[in-house]
Amino acid sequence: MEATAEEVDRAVRAAHAVRDALADRTVRAAFLRTAADLLAGAREHVIEAADAETALGPARLTGELARTAAQLKAFAEVVEEGAFLDIHIDHEDGSRTPPWPDLRRYKIPLGVVAVYAASNFPLAFSVPGGDTASALAAGCPVVVKAHPDHPATSELCASLLRRAAAQHGLPEDVVSVLHGFDAGVELVKHPLVSAAGFTGSIRGGRALFDAAASRPVPIPFHGELGSLNPVVVTAAAAAERGEQIGAGLGGSMTMGAGQFCTKPGFVFAPSGESGDRLLKSLTETVSDTGAGVMLDHRMRDAFVAGVAERAALPDVEAPVTPGAGGEHTVSAGFLTVPARRLAEEGPHDALLEECFGPVTVVARYDSEDEITTVLSRLPGNLTATLQIATEEADGSAAGLLSALTPLAGRVLVNGWPTGVAVAPAQHHGGPYPATTSTSTSVGATAIERWLRPVSYQSTPDALLPAELREDNPQGLPRRVDGRRA
Repeated sequence: MEATAEEVDRAVRAAHAVRDALADRTVRAAFLRTAADLLAGAREHVIEAADAETALGPARLTGELARTAAQLKAFAEVVEEGAFLDIHIDHEDGSRTPPWPDLRRYKIPLGVVAVYAASNFPLAFSVPGGDTASALAAGCPVVVKAHPDHPATSELCASLLRRAAAQHGLPEDVVSVLHGFDAGVELVKHPLVSAAGFTGSIRGGRALFDAAASRPVPIPFHGELGSLNPVVVTAAAAAERGEQIGAGLGGSMTMGAGQFCTKPGFVFAPSGESGDRLLKSLTETVSDTGAGVMLDHRMRDAFVAGVAERAALPDVEAPVTPGAGGEHTVSAGFLTVPARRLAEEGPHDALLEECFGPVTVVARYDSEDEITTVLSRLPGNLTATLQIATEEADGSAAGLLSALTPLAGRVLVNGWPTGVAVAPAQHHGGPYPATTSTSTSVGATAIERWLRPVSYQSTPDALLPAELREDNPQGLPRRVDGRRA
């Protein structure tokens, strides 16, 4: 049932009222671990519900549930370790010019966080996903706007999170779920919402981003909106292992029916024999891929229309034609185009925009200059990939790597972007429209989105938060007078 404006208001006010309940880091960490355990314990029911609503399949969903539980536990470790508080202490020093007073700085939670769940990850980027886990880890209550493609899964996961909270004496309202388009709009406008996280389309995300910015009190909006994820295959790489690259590309771009945000959607491959061998391997791999079910008919229709529009452009060919499969499915495929067609603005610009689903565009180039010219026209991305030959690891491919780096938040060499490790050094974000901020939504530093710094000056020790007191009773990592203590 879609939430009314009054129900949105009640949910946000309830979350705001319990924000202090998350202050104890020990309790917070235990809550996150229990949430992970309850999700794992309810594996059978959660996967059954998610598969019924998304048709992603038990194998894919089993892996996603394991990732989601691991993500919650990883943030529990972040909370316990305490480095996310970013504590700095500078003692009074009158010898400096100008003199230093005693200053103590750390980070505090922003307040209620609105999370907008993704369609393509009903667990890892939804109610119990990374935005929720990182916000709770920061000490922020969360109100989730569930995605309409998996409402029952969302409710089931919310009930498990709320049960985990209760087991540790926390109010269940530290996590709540709302449904409905209008509820999502009301949520981002609510004056007690302090920040928002979103994963979805450029159109929907931009509308919410603009709403967040136009509030009387604007709030941070961390949105993941779309990504082409370009791949550059050097001529030497294609000559050395073109068949292997073609097979790897085919597996990556069809994974999950092409519905991963990191799907390689645009690829530079050389003209000539080595590039032809790559395309032959890609053709074989994609042709062997069965028809897939997309998350809903709106996405299916958009995919079918999108690939038809692109395939009709001059000089565009479809070695394997993507499009409609059966009544509810789509068939994977790919398009090719001469890279020179993309050097200037025109109708072929559609090929430089994400098409959600199992399709990729292969631009055949004759020179490295064609690559860099087209790269300069690409929008921001989550990932960018460079496929090089063994001989190019000596640094000769550095120019192409430098050209890719400004385009993305994660740059890969000789890998494929589908699959995002939940690791401390991970960055899942990129220049607009990949994301609306410079932050990551995956990995330990995702917690930083929901915190703000505050400094205490010349404050008596007894009045300071425990984290900033001189004796460091909690044993937290911190920098004192510029040195790690």
